[in-house]
Amino acid sequence: MKPALKTFARLRRSMNYLGPTDRSEPDDALKSARPFSAIVIVYDPRYLDHVPSPLHVERPDRLRSIVERLQREGLFNEVEKPPSATVVDLRRVHRESYVELVRTLGEGFVDPETAIHPDTFDIARLAVGGVLLATRVAVRDGRPTVALVRPPGHHAGPDYGGGFCYLNNVAIAAAEQVAHGHRVAILDYDAHHGNGTRDIFAEDPAVLYVSTHQFGIYPGTGPAEDIGTGEGRGFTVNVPFTAGCGDASYSAALDAVVEPILEQFRPDLVLMSLGIDAHYRDPLTSLTLSSPAYVDLVKRSAALAARLCSNRFAIALEGGYHLEALSEVIAGVMAELGGRSIPLALSEVLDDKGRGREAIEATKRAQRDVWNLR
Repeated sequence: MKPALKTFARLRRSMNYLGPTDRSEPDDALKSARPFSAIVIVYDPRYLDHVPSPLHVERPDRLRSIVERLQREGLFNEVEKPPSATVVDLRRVHRESYVELVRTLGEGFVDPETAIHPDTFDIARLAVGGVLLATRVAVRDGRPTVALVRPPGHHAGPDYGGGFCYLNNVAIAAAEQVAHGHRVAILDYDAHHGNGTRDIFAEDPAVLYVSTHQFGIYPGTGPAEDIGTGEGRGFTVNVPFTAGCGDASYSAALDAVVEPILEQFRPDLVLMSLGIDAHYRDPLTSLTLSSPAYVDLVKRSAALAARLCSNRFAIALEGGYHLEALSEVIAGVMAELGGRSIPLALSEVLDDKGRGREAIEATKRAQRDVWNLR
């Protein structure tokens, strides 16, 4: 038995699971993968109050553009406002000294591009609260949810922030569910490696962290050979794409890496760190996903969650800095999850040959002693 599967044997004896009905057979999964008439959106207008600097790319217009597009498409319907996360919530993954730094600094920087202002801590806590609420609803109701939050979070680690991130929204939500005895899969489709999420869960076999990202850009982490440490060995999975990788490469990564590993991990819920900065129109990266491919990526991930964990699937917004691409992809995702489709204008296919084959093979080599991958 491979190491990760041996770890599961211990986990099954020590953790409380959601119940036998959550391990659907294929026919049942097809039935549970139904479209939902209204997808729960978690959103608060106060997210727009976070202004790092007047010309910063992580600006309020990101969310404004999404909300306006959803309203035009008739997709901004079942919206819930979240409570703020408590300090106890934050300390699930962040050290007390770091939480106090963000809370009390007032004015300053956690890195050269990540400024702190007097209202930063409160809005960041509200973003955490949004992902916590979305995750709780997904677990409680067995339905997909989308947390439209900012600031983003996946670059925030136990005692550091950076990359426009202060508190790790998705990691805190995952840690809460782990405390309830659940296994959590985090799919990070942002173009930048989620170094914070990786560092938080590197030794934790209850959390599977899978990241597809452009290797070599900020934060410079996430090689295929980084597979976690200790008991968490094999539960960190990195697919380090190079510039130019897009539609065919991501589809191949789902086929060869993401789907087979999730099938073996058997999560109780799936969380997604969804950045739209792997889009070919994004100004900060050199990946080339089209809008239809992005929507298909999320749709396939939702189908996995339907099959493996009865639709317990929550999406949290991370990056994405081209407003048209950002709003179009999120609207397309919302429409597909609700059983609709909408026209997607940014549909040029720039990678139809699978430029990411080498990255995928590197990931498979790194994980071959842990997971069964063909």
